[in-house]
Amino acid sequence: MADQGFVHRFMRATGRLRTVFGPADRGTTEGELTAQSRAQLARLEAEARQWTRVQRPDGSTYLVRETPVPGPNQPDSTP
Repeated sequence: MADQGFVHRFMRATGRLRTVFGPADRGTTEGELTAQSRAQLARLEAEARQWTRVQRPDGSTYLVRETPVPGPNQPDSTP
């Protein structure tokens, strides 16, 4: 076994792990989105749109909300 290369030993070790944990998930990204996936994608896109990236003069960046959430020191904008 001393003459076996690293790749061969690694493949044997992962083969033993697959016997315990099962094969790797081989899902696909092809095909139609399900209704649940569409709803989740829309929610995530809406969350991403509420943030704006601001860049400082030194080059660092941070995120701020597009529309600030009313807090204890801000008046509520609802009538």
